[in-house]
Amino acid sequence: MILDKSQLAALETPCVVLDVGLARRNIEAMQKLADAAGCRLRPHVKTHKMPLFARMQVEAGAAGITCAKVSEAEVMALGGLEDIFIAYPLVGAFRIRRALELAKKLKRLILAVDSLAGAEALNAAAAEAGTRFEVRLEIDTGAKRTGVPLETAADLALAISNLKNLELTGIYTFKSLNYQGKPTEDAELAAREEGDLMEQAASAIAGRGIILKDISGGSSPTGPALLKTGKVNEIRPGTYIFNDLMLCSEGVASPENVAVRFAATVVSCPRDDYAVIDGGTKCFPTDIALNTAPFQYTGYARIEGKDHLRLDRMNEEHGIIRSVEGKTGLSVGEVITLIPIHVCTAINMQNSVYLLENNVLRREKVEARGMLV
Repeated sequence: MILDKSQLAALETPCVVLDVGLARRNIEAMQKLADAAGCRLRPHVKTHKMPLFARMQVEAGAAGITCAKVSEAEVMALGGLEDIFIAYPLVGAFRIRRALELAKKLKRLILAVDSLAGAEALNAAAAEAGTRFEVRLEIDTGAKRTGVPLETAADLALAISNLKNLELTGIYTFKSLNYQGKPTEDAELAAREEGDLMEQAASAIAGRGIILKDISGGSSPTGPALLKTGKVNEIRPGTYIFNDLMLCSEGVASPENVAVRFAATVVSCPRDDYAVIDGGTKCFPTDIALNTAPFQYTGYARIEGKDHLRLDRMNEEHGIIRSVEGKTGLSVGEVITLIPIHVCTAINMQNSVYLLENNVLRREKVEARGMLV
């Protein structure tokens, strides 16, 4: 992704620019992998947070989409999406009320559970409304956040299956790059373990007389390798649509396939060894710890074409760039581009982004930005 001088001059910085043509090619590449494996693709919209791109994914062949929150799903439904999985425990009466209303507008709504208490609350609300919820049970395969341990999955699945207003149709997981509970850089190894663990969970649940329609897993790092195992029938990658520095570090993306850039303007050069840009913590995400194994990121984004520079200190409105060679070489008014470490959180910092398509820039609202509920 290359922005020429006239395009850079047209930007109001700090901002994010997305290459639509490259994003479309990334969409098609992942869809081709899923189709070849006979597996459904249900991409996670947390990366782009825009119905525009969700529609592109469905038009390319995706079975539906994945959201994290009911508020995100509401935005996507308004944008014309009709088959949505909310892959996050739907706990709280306010969320359940909104899910009941949302279900009336969709062809298919799938909800997530990872506790009996959560399942019983969903069941009670569905019974009162005279309807049924389709649900999936989340399995922890090593990420150690939400999801039930493998050893208790069958018992909980049986208890859920006995709730009359819930239909348990599948299991799902988010594993990311870990192996035997520890971070790994080996996507193939992580994916094989993910497939094995989900197969074990499905087998244990089947032993209780419950036949599952869907076994869902696969993030952007593990998805392509998980497809090869044949042990899931759905994957839910998200970041692949744009890619980022993290996926490049993990060996599952190449810099030429990264369809996202920050642009920022140098607003101050008080000394030779550092300069200040117009984006700080309100623009650049800080969810990745610097100088930490395994990838040892040295800045909050990589400055393109200037490997001697580090964006490693920020305040709310100030990004401080220092040089490891003594002089930054930057000048006031210069516009620089940077590659995000983690694109999902980068886009969530923006009310709108620039779309670059056929060498033309236009603004697009990030409609599901900040949807927390």
